[in-house]
Amino acid sequence: MGTILNPLYFAVSWVIVTFHSLLGYVVGKDSHESIKWSLSIIGLVILIRIILIPLFVKQIKSQRALTALQPHMKEIQKKHKDDRQKQSEEMMKLYKEHKTNPLASCFPILAQAPIFFALFTVLNGIARNTPHGFLKGDLLVSAQQAKFFGANLSSTFLSSNTNTQTKLVTVALIIFMSATTFTTQRQLMVKGMPKMDSSNNMMLQQQKIMLYVFPVIFAVSGVNFPVGVLIYWSTTNLWTFGQQFYVIKRNPTPGSPAYEELMKKRAAKNKDSGVLPETTEESGTTQIDPAIGQRQQPSKKKKKKK
Repeated sequence: MGTILNPLYFAVSWVIVTFHSLLGYVVGKDSHESIKWSLSIIGLVILIRIILIPLFVKQIKSQRALTALQPHMKEIQKKHKDDRQKQSEEMMKLYKEHKTNPLASCFPILAQAPIFFALFTVLNGIARNTPHGFLKGDLLVSAQQAKFFGANLSSTFLSSNTNTQTKLVTVALIIFMSATTFTTQRQLMVKGMPKMDSSNNMMLQQQKIMLYVFPVIFAVSGVNFPVGVLIYWSTTNLWTFGQQFYVIKRNPTPGSPAYEELMKKRAAKNKDSGVLPETTEESGTTQIDPAIGQRQQPSKKKKKKK
């Protein structure tokens, strides 16, 4: 396992050391070591999340494809309600035909898992005076002395040498990490997902599990995480929340509360600008393009020549 993960140790430690060196030109080469090491971990998060943007886009597309497939999924569930195996086979066939995956929302987390484990190992190596990758020699000694609000970056809540200050900082980071995980998932469910029947909606059920299970997992397992790892994951949650907020606000999923709110704003803007909707001759109703929130010209049926 060490041989397989060794390249990741080098990659993670190289990024942290590089950011640490670059920050030396900003805050001083031989000063503010704690700030430099803490910001280096945050820099690692930013770099990783930028690299994962294409995967995030794929996640959004897959989620919206699943939303569009909900009527077909309900038909399959109704048709094969007494045959679970056949139901599963038809579901997989539907996913394959439309090139989507119900587990796409987990991809960004799964992609970060190896990096998360590598960072965990590198920071534990600091505490045990065990070098990993490029973090060795004077850099290792410097990292061992680095603190975040008085808590060593390599210390955990359960460390034998943990003082009260470290325990308080660790607890605060664990609470923040769990709270931001919950808030991010709730934001997606409340604003970013279309209103559907929760009893038959697989995607909604999956989001509900993530809403309550992930914060509990982080809260329980957080006592074993070094302070540096808690900083990493808390920063990741903040990035995810901001990125998701931007997507929900600017490009919401059709049928979601955020989408309806955006359409209302665009309709009000058109009204204020003097653009009035037209009515059709047949029904006297207004046609609105749901994609852009603007009126459409009513289609005219051509009369057949006798």
